[in-house]
Amino acid sequence: MEKEIYLAGGCFWGAEHFFKQISGVVSTEVGFANGHTVNPTYKEVYTDSTGHAETVHVRYDPSRVGLRFLLRMFFKAIDPTSLNRQGEDEGTRYRTGIYYTDPADLPAIRAVFDDVQRRISAPVVVEVAPLQNFYPAEEYHQDYLDKNPEGYCHLPLELFQFARDVQPEPDKQ
Repeated sequence: MEKEIYLAGGCFWGAEHFFKQISGVVSTEVGFANGHTVNPTYKEVYTDSTGHAETVHVRYDPSRVGLRFLLRMFFKAIDPTSLNRQGEDEGTRYRTGIYYTDPADLPAIRAVFDDVQRRISAPVVVEVAPLQNFYPAEEYHQDYLDKNPEGYCHLPLELFQFARDVQPEPDKQ
């Protein structure tokens, strides 16, 4: 049985590549989430007028990797105190967010979120909300860093290696 979560972590090229490295992640797809326009293009989202966030749809095998583990990894890849900015990328499209489709996931999301907040003094500004909508980005954005290994990414290369090497943990029932 697969599960899914939608994670907005700044530029989706690097965020997708990061999550693809984690054992137990079955598939990823980049797109635009929780905005107010239907089927936006990258060019439209780039204007910051659509309300959409660059987001990665992550499908995973919960018997191999748990949601709490994925969320802890997510928080390693973002600055949770930076509003509408990750690295040099700035704008509402680069906001951070955790968008869920299963309300049963909310306790795990809240537990990880609260744990992160306890560890830092600044407020965590990561959105936590039900997924309202998701539109896949154009094909050239999918697996972008696989197609363009020298392409731009705000995440350090060491983080990708860390994601490959780390031993995932399934959630305890």
